[in-house]
Amino acid sequence: MGKIGIIGGGVSGMAAAIAAARTDTRAEVFILEHNDMLGKKILSTGNGRCNLTNMQMTADYYKGGGAQLAEAVLRQFGLKQTLKFFHSLGLLTRSRGDYVYPRSEQAADVRESLQMELERLRVSCHLNEHVRNICRDGRGFAIDCRDRQYRADKVILSCGSRASQIAGADGSGYALAQGLGHTLEPVVPALVQLKVRANPFAKASGVRTEARIAARIDGREMAADTGELQITSYGISGIPVFQISRFISRGLYDGRNVQVEADFLPDMSYEDAVSLLTRRAEQFKERSAEGYLRGIFNRKLIPRLLELAHIRIKVPAGNLTPAQIKSLAEACKHTLLDIEDTNGFEQAQICAGGVKTSEISPDTMESLCVPGLYLTGEMVDVDGICGGYNITWAVASGHIAGGHAVGSV
Repeated sequence: MGKIGIIGGGVSGMAAAIAAARTDTRAEVFILEHNDMLGKKILSTGNGRCNLTNMQMTADYYKGGGAQLAEAVLRQFGLKQTLKFFHSLGLLTRSRGDYVYPRSEQAADVRESLQMELERLRVSCHLNEHVRNICRDGRGFAIDCRDRQYRADKVILSCGSRASQIAGADGSGYALAQGLGHTLEPVVPALVQLKVRANPFAKASGVRTEARIAARIDGREMAADTGELQITSYGISGIPVFQISRFISRGLYDGRNVQVEADFLPDMSYEDAVSLLTRRAEQFKERSAEGYLRGIFNRKLIPRLLELAHIRIKVPAGNLTPAQIKSLAEACKHTLLDIEDTNGFEQAQICAGGVKTSEISPDTMESLCVPGLYLTGEMVDVDGICGGYNITWAVASGHIAGGHAVGSV
């Protein structure tokens, strides 16, 4: 029994509040949220459909310094528990491949189901409250807001990160954690689009094509993913870009040489690409270089690949030399793009970095620096790839923190 103060009313904060109130019905649980509604960011997740979790749920899909912490948390609260939690709110779920969505495929239903459960449990929710400072004293915690002070026996920091176009997503929770003695890993945008310096594909803006995208930091491949690449006027987007973007962001932050390698024929080797292009040049020798690539690549992409290979688009395919075909295969398989920036925190779905996981108990999410303080969700240096992993982390870490803040889970 006691007062549990939760800073932040996103998915993680709401999950923490529900777990605390369900675990001890006598506890006084309250949420302080700086927006005018709870769970505002939920509405934009999964293109408005809200990807809740993933049928392939292991710690391997989490990055940062938190792989071990993620593994410990998922052992306690994994796929089965996540689905049970959402079902307990009245949400039916459905799968598209391994991706799990609410059956209605409406993110608003997820937000409202969480809020209705908070109302049922009589959790107090204070909106438009910006927490300026948290101080631990002999009586617990004093939480200072603009116009008043709140008291709590335990505090759960679920403030989210800087990622989002939602007003108030300013990363202020990191300063609160630092003020209480915690240290941070650098916070950078993740699951975000990338800006390409002197983008050679700018004129192919709007093209969506299958490609393998690899992050190269100082020439070393750090991560790669294959899927639908989206070419934009400023650079590149799409799920494979999002999956590697945390490595690019960190490389940019550290001032390293950052590149992306694009492979537009991911289902074949370089040697197979050379053979394919050679055979086609013989078969369609009267066609132009541009024409003989039709049927392989999007027509807006073809001139860009030929340009990279220094081949004129109207030269007959039959006139292409072995050296030119190899150069074309190189452009198709190993185009290197210099990355100058990301699209920033406002366009990012999440952040990488945050409170160091070595400062948090993997069993309870309690701070190892400040007894009675718990940290969840994006506050912590744990970030997942696309596919429902970040909402699962938010719910799991919040649920564990909320349960332990009032006693046993």
